[in-house]
Amino acid sequence: MDDIDSGANVDIIDKFSHPYPVTIIADLLGLPRDDYDQFLTWSKAATELSLTGDEKAIESNKRRRARVQREMREYFSNLISERATGSGDDLITLAAMNDGLTHEEKISFCLTLLIAGNVTTVNLITNALWCFEENDLFDAVRTGAVSRTKVIEEVLRYRSPAQTVRRVTTKPVELGGRRIDAGELVLARVGSANRDPARFDSPEEFRPERSPNPHIAFGGGIHFCLGAQLARLEADIALEKLLDRFEVINPDLSDLSPQTFLYGVKSFPCRLETGN
Repeated sequence: MDDIDSGANVDIIDKFSHPYPVTIIADLLGLPRDDYDQFLTWSKAATELSLTGDEKAIESNKRRRARVQREMREYFSNLISERATGSGDDLITLAAMNDGLTHEEKISFCLTLLIAGNVTTVNLITNALWCFEENDLFDAVRTGAVSRTKVIEEVLRYRSPAQTVRRVTTKPVELGGRRIDAGELVLARVGSANRDPARFDSPEEFRPERSPNPHIAFGGGIHFCLGAQLARLEADIALEKLLDRFEVINPDLSDLSPQTFLYGVKSFPCRLETGN
């Protein structure tokens, strides 16, 4: 962020929203600093390769996605093997020394952190800026007139990065007058639940200090997201730093392209000014 000149027009995702959480996860995993750029490339590819379009594009993206997954699995497999007898406190070493996990489970653990641990936070940060622009909130959040922690919760409700979760029924159940047999795939619409008028007053309105705000952007019960507090903290610090550094943050919302994997956009052009 320090290399962004005042008055510059940038893609805030490319310059900040994406590299910031990826760097944090990479540091927690204990990845070599020289590998951070590769880690960022993998993270983007794992979520940006759309499986929509014509047949040729779909097949091409399937092959690219499979190649990226092979590269990531091989990379983490080697690191786990190297650190199996280590004494570090990074997450790869801790996973490598856990005899209760198979080697494949340890690889899956690392891949899950790569994907779930950063791409949702990328969209949370960007979606927050999107909501601030739509509701003229930059100055209010900057000065503290609007609570950053509360407005982040409203962003999570109003523009949840994860709009749908998949579950498989373990026993027959009746829901909404319809029977669902055991073993059926259920797609739960988190985004719809977060705008349920039975739970929220004026759910289609963005209310920056909504209280109470019982959204389920991080799931619930035994499925509650383990990284929820990290995501909240990352978003809080990211927004604080952006608002402190730039007096003017002027997003261009005229031509936003939606993502296909999560609720967010592919790029988020902004003009940034320090005020100096």
